[in-house]
Amino acid sequence: MQNKGLIKFFAILFALVSIYQLSFTFVASKVKSDAKSFAGGNPEKEVKYLDSIGKEKVFNLGFTNFTFNEVSDKQINKGLDLEGGINVILQISVKDILKGLSNNSKNPVFNKSLADATADLQGNKSYLDKFFDAFEANSKGTVKLASPDIFANRSLQGEGGVDFQMTDAQVKKVISRKVDESVESAFGVLRKRIDQFGVTQPNIQKLGNSGQILVELPGAKDVDRAKKLLSSTAQLQFWETYKIEEIGNFLMAANESLKKTEIKITEVKPVVKDSLSALLTDAKDSTATKKGENPLFDKIIGQGGGPVLGLFSPKDTAVVNGYLKRADIRILLAGDQRYAKFVWGKPMTIKDAKAKDIDAVELYALKGNRDNVPSMSGGVVTDASDTFDQSGKPAVSMQMNGQGAKAWEELTGRAYTQKSNIAIVLDDVVYSAPGVSTGPISGGRSEISGAFDITETKDLANVLRAGKLPAAADIVQSEVVGPSLGQEAIENGTNSALIGLLLVSLWMMIYYGKAGWYANLALAVNLLFLFGILASIGAVLTLPGIAGIVLTMGTAVDANIIIYERAKEELRAGKTLEEAIKTSYSWRGAMSSITDANVTHILTGAVLFIFGSGPIKGFATTLLIGIVTSLFTSIFIARIFIDWNISKKNNLTFVTKFSKNMFNNFHFDFLGVKKWTYLFSSIVVVISIISLATNGLDEGVDFVGGRTFQVRFEKPIETETVKAELAKVFDGSAEVKVFGSDNQLKITTKYKVHEPGIKADEEVNKLLFATLKQHFSADMTYDKFVNSYDGKKLGILQASKVGPTVAEDIKTNAYWAVLGAMAIVFLYLMISYRKWQYSLGAIAAIAHDVIFVLGIYSLCYKFMPFGMEIDQHFIAAILTVIGYSMNDTVIVFDRVREYLAGKTKGSFAEIVNQSINTTMSRTINTSLTMIVVLLIMFVFGGESIRGFIFAMLVGIVVGTYSSLFIATPVLVDTISKEDKSKVEKAHQES
Repeated sequence: MQNKGLIKFFAILFALVSIYQLSFTFVASKVKSDAKSFAGGNPEKEVKYLDSIGKEKVFNLGFTNFTFNEVSDKQINKGLDLEGGINVILQISVKDILKGLSNNSKNPVFNKSLADATADLQGNKSYLDKFFDAFEANSKGTVKLASPDIFANRSLQGEGGVDFQMTDAQVKKVISRKVDESVESAFGVLRKRIDQFGVTQPNIQKLGNSGQILVELPGAKDVDRAKKLLSSTAQLQFWETYKIEEIGNFLMAANESLKKTEIKITEVKPVVKDSLSALLTDAKDSTATKKGENPLFDKIIGQGGGPVLGLFSPKDTAVVNGYLKRADIRILLAGDQRYAKFVWGKPMTIKDAKAKDIDAVELYALKGNRDNVPSMSGGVVTDASDTFDQSGKPAVSMQMNGQGAKAWEELTGRAYTQKSNIAIVLDDVVYSAPGVSTGPISGGRSEISGAFDITETKDLANVLRAGKLPAAADIVQSEVVGPSLGQEAIENGTNSALIGLLLVSLWMMIYYGKAGWYANLALAVNLLFLFGILASIGAVLTLPGIAGIVLTMGTAVDANIIIYERAKEELRAGKTLEEAIKTSYSWRGAMSSITDANVTHILTGAVLFIFGSGPIKGFATTLLIGIVTSLFTSIFIARIFIDWNISKKNNLTFVTKFSKNMFNNFHFDFLGVKKWTYLFSSIVVVISIISLATNGLDEGVDFVGGRTFQVRFEKPIETETVKAELAKVFDGSAEVKVFGSDNQLKITTKYKVHEPGIKADEEVNKLLFATLKQHFSADMTYDKFVNSYDGKKLGILQASKVGPTVAEDIKTNAYWAVLGAMAIVFLYLMISYRKWQYSLGAIAAIAHDVIFVLGIYSLCYKFMPFGMEIDQHFIAAILTVIGYSMNDTVIVFDRVREYLAGKTKGSFAEIVNQSINTTMSRTINTSLTMIVVLLIMFVFGGESIRGFIFAMLVGIVVGTYSSLFIATPVLVDTISKEDKSKVEKAHQES
C-alpha cells in the first residue's frame, strides 16, 4: 500500500481529534447528571442550576479551559425522541402578511385569490406562489398587482416599493422580498421569546423559503405553555368597552330573534321580564328562564357586570360566536353599536350552584368603528416586566413611548370622564378591562392584572418585550416526547447497538479468523470516527440516527467481506498471500465493486437527506457519514493490520476450520430457474397491486394529517372500548391500536386538525383527558396527563400533530424522493457500465422490491402486533432498501461484467451463472450480518421504530433475492443475440 506512513499519520490524527471532540459530550453529560441530582426531579431547579454555571469553567485540558456553555455547544446533542421535549413547526401566515401589505384591500380579485390559495393543498408549493397563480387565473389580465387598491398603496410606495406603473412580474419580486423580511422578523421575535423560556440549548431555524420555522425545546415539559408562547402573535390592543346596560337591549332582542330559528316549539311564550339582569335571575316562576327556551341566555352560566356581558362555558363559545356573527342578529345593533366587536376573556374557574369548580370565559363588547381599529395599538409598548399589583397578585407592568404615553393619557381621561372601561386585549383575548377612577394616567406606564399565576405573567411580559409577530404563527406540525420515553429509547438503542456490534464482531472472527479480528479493529476505529464527526459538526442524535449507526455496523464489514472473498479466490488460484492482497485491493479486484456499490448507496442517502426532515435527516446524516468512515477504515485501517501481519511472515488464510468449506463451490443454475422466479415475482407483484388498490395502506398522520397520542394506562385496556368512548367526543374520528404492551395505546384522530391556533390543541387535550380519566386512578390530573416530567410512566408519553398542508408536502416529498433515487441510480449505472441493460435490470429489481414491501404492508397492517404505518420513517426504510438492493445488485453486476470480459469457457448463460455463483459467499455473508443486526434492532430497538425496521428487514431479504433472480435475468434477457454471440465467440477463441 502506497503512502502507508501518511495514512497512519492521518488515522492517528483523526482518532485524536475524534477523542477530543467526544470529550465534550462526556463532560457535558457529567455536569447534567450532577444538575439532575441537585434538582431532585425539579425541572425548573435543574435549568436554573445549569444557567448558573453556564460561564463557570468545567473542563480543564491543561493548556486551555472551557465553560459549561462552551462544552454544551460542542457536545453531541440528543434529539427530542431521546431527550424529551417539544418540537413544533410554525407556519407564518403569508396570507396575513399579504393582507397587511395591501392595507387590507377590499378588491374582490385579490381576496378571492387569497381564498383560492388557502384552499389549494397542492404539495411542495409555497402559499405565495399559490396566491400569484390564483391572482393570474382570477384577474385574467384585467387587474394588476400594482393597482392602487392592492399593492401600489401609500405604505408600499417609495424606494424599493411598488408603484402603479410596475408589471406583475416586478411587483412579485417586491412582494416576495417583503414577505421574506416579515418571516425574518418573525424569526427574530421567536428567537427572543425562546431565549427567555428556560430550556437548555433551544433550537430555532427557518425551513427554506416556505415561511415555516422549526422550534425545538429539549427538556420542555409544560406543553400548553410552550405552544401558547410560540404561537401568540402578541397583538396588543386597547379598546373602549360597552357596559352591560348599554348592550343589554341588543342581547335580549338577539335572544328573542334566535327563538324563531333555534327552538322548534309550537308556541313561544313571551318574556315577562323587561331587563337583562332580571331575566338572568333564577326566578322559578319565570317562563323565560326555562332551559331550552332561550338560545342565547341558556348558555350563560354566570352573571356579568360592568363591561362583562356574562360568563359562558368554553365549549359554548363557538355557538355563541356563530349567533353574534349572523347578519339577521347584527342588524339588531343600533347606531354606533353596529360596529361592536364581541370577544372573550381569559379562561377562568368559577363555582357553580353546587359549589363545584367549572371553567368559564367572560364575554365583552368592544366599541368598534368602521375601520375596525382599536383606540390604541400595542406597538407603543417599549418594555414590559412581570410584577405584582396592589393586592399582591401577579401582574404585568408596561412602559410606553412618548407617542403612546400621550394617547394613553387621552384614552384614560375619556374613560374617567365617561365612567367607562378600557379592555386590554392580546391576540383577541381580553386579559383585563379596568375602569379609571383617579383621572387621566400620564407617563405612559400601565399594568395588566387578572387571574394570572407567576408563570403566565413571566410569559406575557416575555412576548411583549420580544414584540409582536408580523402575522399569525400557526402550529402546523408538533411533537411532544416525555423524558421517560426518551430514556427508554436511549436504553433500547444502546442495547440494540451493543448486541449488534457483539454479534457482527463474533461472526467475523468465526468466519475469517485473524482477518476477522482486523476487520473488527477497523470497525471500532470506524465508530470512533463516526461519533467524532457527529460531535464536530454539531449533529443531533435521534433514535433513527442510532438505527443508522447500528445499520452502519452491518454495512461496515461489507467492504471487508468483498476484499476478503476476493483474496480467498486469488489464494485458491495459486497466488502468494502478498499477491492476493495486492490484487484484492486493486481496482481490478474489489475496488471497482466497492466503489460502484457505495456510490449508489451514497446517492440514495443524499436523496433521503434532501427530502427528509427531523429524525429522518438525522438517520440520513449518520448513514452518509457511516458509509464514508466505513470505506476509509475497511480499505485503509484493516489494510494496515494485514500488511503488518505479512511483514511478520505470519500466515493469513481468511478462513477458519469452521468456515473452510462454507459457501464454496456453488453451481446453481440461476438463469435456468428464471421462468419460475419470474412467475413467482409476477404473482407477488400482482397480489401486491390488487391489495394496494383494494386494501390500501395504513397511512400515518405524516401523510394524511391528524393528531397522534401514545397513552400508557395503569393496567391493560380494551381498544374497542376506548375507541367507542373517543368517537363520541371526536365526531367519530378516532383510531385506537395497542402500541407495544397491552396497557399502552396509540390514539389517532383528525378532530379539529384543520383549525389553526392553540385553542383547538388545548380542546383536544382536555377532551382526551376528560374521556380517559375514568381509566386512571383518582389522583390523575390534567397537568399530569398532558405535561411531561421526569419519571412519568402514565398518561400521554408522546404526542404529535401534522396539519393537512404539511402532510401534503411530506407526501409529495416522499414520492419525489423514491422516484428521484431510482432515476439517479439508473443514470449512474448507465454511465458506469455503459450499457442501458444494466440500469434496466437494477431498476426492475428495485421496483420489484418496493412493490413487494408495499404489498406486505398492505396485506398485513390490520393484524400485525406492531405498527405498520406509512410515514416518513417508512420512506426512509424504502430508500435504505433501494440503497442496499443496489449495493447487492452492483456487486453481482461487477462480477458479471468481469466474467463477460474474461476467458471463461461456455455459453453466455453459463458464463453469467458462473459469475453469480462466485459472489454467493459475499452475498450470504453480507445479507446474514445485515439481517442479524436488523433482527436485533427489531427485538430490542423499541416500539417506535419497529415498523421502520420491519420494512428494512423485509427489504433486505427481498433485495438479496431480486439481485440474483430478477436483476441478472432481466439484464441477460435484454442483451441482444448478436452481443451474446460475440461474447461466446470471444471466449471460445481465447
